[in-house]
Amino acid sequence: MIIGKVTGTVVTTISHPHFKERRMLVVQPLTLPGDEIEGDFIALDNTNAGIGDTVLVNREGNGARQVLNNPDACVISLIVGIVDSVNIKELT
Repeated sequence: MIIGKVTGTVVTTISHPHFKERRMLVVQPLTLPGDEIEGDFIALDNTNAGIGDTVLVNREGNGARQVLNNPDACVISLIVGIVDSVNIKELT
């Protein structure tokens, strides 16, 4: 699971049957200062998230398929929650 920020949407004229009734969103992973910056990725939306939302993403295919209740779904990244706030405390 990772936390990311929704930065855009993906529009398709034809999509896989497993993606019907779900949107595909572009997610930018959030990192701590000094961490390696990862590239954006596309995630299937299960929460009705929108651009600018901070989201919790399951980036493991089997777990995503379990959430969708479809063992044959061709999905790796699935947005499973919208994060209200994040509080990071530095350990000393």
